[in-house]
Amino acid sequence: MNALNTFFFSYYPYICLAVFLLGSLLRFDRDQYTWKSDSSQLLRAGQLRWGSNLFHIGILFLFFGHAVGMLTPHFVYEPFISAGAKQVLAMASGGVFGVLGFIGVSLLLHRRLSDPRIRATSRTSDIVLLWLLWAQFALGLATIPFSAEHLDGSVMLVLAEWAQRIVTFRPGTAELVADIGWVFKAHMVLGMTIFLIFPFTRLVHVWSGFASVAYLWRPYQVVRSRRLGATGGR
Repeated sequence: MNALNTFFFSYYPYICLAVFLLGSLLRFDRDQYTWKSDSSQLLRAGQLRWGSNLFHIGILFLFFGHAVGMLTPHFVYEPFISAGAKQVLAMASGGVFGVLGFIGVSLLLHRRLSDPRIRATSRTSDIVLLWLLWAQFALGLATIPFSAEHLDGSVMLVLAEWAQRIVTFRPGTAELVADIGWVFKAHMVLGMTIFLIFPFTRLVHVWSGFASVAYLWRPYQVVRSRRLGATGGR
C-alpha cells in the first residue's frame, strides 16, 4: 500500500501531466483533422441540448473552482475567509454544480448508449470517456459527506498543500495524503487519469475552446466576393 500511495501521489501526477501536454501537442501537429468535438447533434438534438449544457456548466465551474481553490495558498485568502468557511462554501457550490454536471453527463451517456444510430457512430473512447466522467462526478459528490465530518477545513488544507507541492515540484507529496479517506484518493486518481487519456479522446477540443478568447483581439477579416470580382468590367 505504501508503494501504491507513493506511485499514485508522487509520480503518477507528473506522468499524467507529461502525457497531457506532449500528447496534445503531438496530436495537434500530426492529426489536426481529428481535433474536434465530433458532435452528434445532427442525429438527435433534443436530449443533447439539456445534457451538453448541464454538463458544461457543471464541469467548467468545477474545473476552475478546483484550480483556484487548490492552487491558492492559504495565506492569500486567510485574512478574508477561514479554512472552515471556505470548505463549507466549496461543499455547497461544488454540490450544486456537481449535481448539474452529473445529470448532464448521465443524459449524454444514456443518449449515446440508447440511440442505435448514435451508438453505431460512437468510438470506444467516446463511451469510455463518458463512463469515466460519470464516475468522477459520482466520486466528487461522494466526498461531500466525508468533508462534512471535519468542517474545520483540515483535510481541505492537506489536499491543497498536496496540489501546490505537485505544481512547484516539492517533495513529500505521498506522505502528506497518506492518511486521508479513500474516496478523496479515488477522486484524485481518476481525475489524473482523465488528464492522462485527454489527448486520445474528443476532449482535445477543450484547447480550442480556451483559445477562442483570442477572437476578442482578432482583426476583422476582409472577404472579397468572387462573383463581384469575376470580371474587371462588372
